[in-house]
Amino acid sequence: MSGGLSGGASGAAAAGEVVLSARDVHRDYQLAGETVHAVRGISLEVRAGDWVALVGPSGCGKSTLLNLLGAIDRPTSGTIAVRGRDIAALRDRDATAFRLRHVGFVFQRFYLMPQLSALENIELPMAEAGVARAERRARARELLAYVGLDARERHRPAELSGGEQQRAAIARALANRPAFLLADEPTGELDAATGAGIIALFARLNAAGTTIVVVTHDGDLARAARRVIHLRDGHVVNEVHA
Repeated sequence: MSGGLSGGASGAAAAGEVVLSARDVHRDYQLAGETVHAVRGISLEVRAGDWVALVGPSGCGKSTLLNLLGAIDRPTSGTIAVRGRDIAALRDRDATAFRLRHVGFVFQRFYLMPQLSALENIELPMAEAGVARAERRARARELLAYVGLDARERHRPAELSGGEQQRAAIARALANRPAFLLADEPTGELDAATGAGIIALFARLNAAGTTIVVVTHDGDLARAARRVIHLRDGHVVNEVHA
């Protein structure tokens, strides 16, 4: 693909460069008058070209950690840096702008805009980033072709299958050439055969240089990753390299 799948305005990261790091990150919150320690002192690094799967039982802190890494949430303490920039202290407005330009998100439930076509859904984050109409239309069509939906560009989400919606959501996440892709249970709403297609798409993206961090209960998706980090009770308890 021309221009590359990812890599933000500052250019694609060099192979092996640390693009995302967490240092002694804690996240506490209040629930029914009690303090819940969702993330307890996690440290990790993600390098350019990595594909990391975060796994563990429900409630172990996986999704909380993913939200922290993507600047959706702020840590109670510790630091999170993207290519050396501390994102943990960003104000809400700055965090929103940062996510738009530097982080690609893929969710379990797709979250496509129902009134927009597949093409328009992919164009949306580029429009919000101020990309010219002709450029964003060309980029959206390029991404649709990459995920195998070039014949479905005019279809709205209700006219697409679950797998097609997730492919469109992945294309949308790549629209602004993010530094990395974060995915939360991306196969969770899909049957096994459709999920296998999404795993294959992630593998192709990673082979092309896209850096990926995924939270999953799907054993097949975890096994496809280059690194598997096991969490329990807010801690990293084990890491396995493929």
